[in-house]
Amino acid sequence: MGEHGLPFEVGQWAELSKTVSEADIVLFAGVTGDFNPAHMDEQWASRSMFKGRIAHGMLSAGLISAVLGTRLPGPGTIYLSQELRFLAPVRIGDTITARVEIVEILEGRNRVRLDTKVRNQDGKIVVDGTAWVMIPKAHLEK
Repeated sequence: MGEHGLPFEVGQWAELSKTVSEADIVLFAGVTGDFNPAHMDEQWASRSMFKGRIAHGMLSAGLISAVLGTRLPGPGTIYLSQELRFLAPVRIGDTITARVEIVEILEGRNRVRLDTKVRNQDGKIVVDGTAWVMIPKAHLEK
């Protein structure tokens, strides 16, 4: 139990990793309709500033959502807002790790602010941001 009487405390963190595949990019494009050639067309992308195809930035950001909804705070979490900065490209074959860390708890409002980062296999931050979530009611009744 944290200092706020909740099962959370400032500094608590969780993370989740995934290796990005060709299928991930194709499926993400199909679901979202984002067929930008930077993601889909190697010939076009090879002439871009990235010199090859890159994954959708929101695919990496989606991993943050997965951590929030499955690990911390966990099932039932309601995502309220997310600020994102995309700092580096993610390519097919990269292993990315999303990490969320609690930085503020507003117990009376049932809100938690988290630092959100996604790093690649080299430890480079590819996505940086801050999220606000609503804590699941089940956690408040414990």
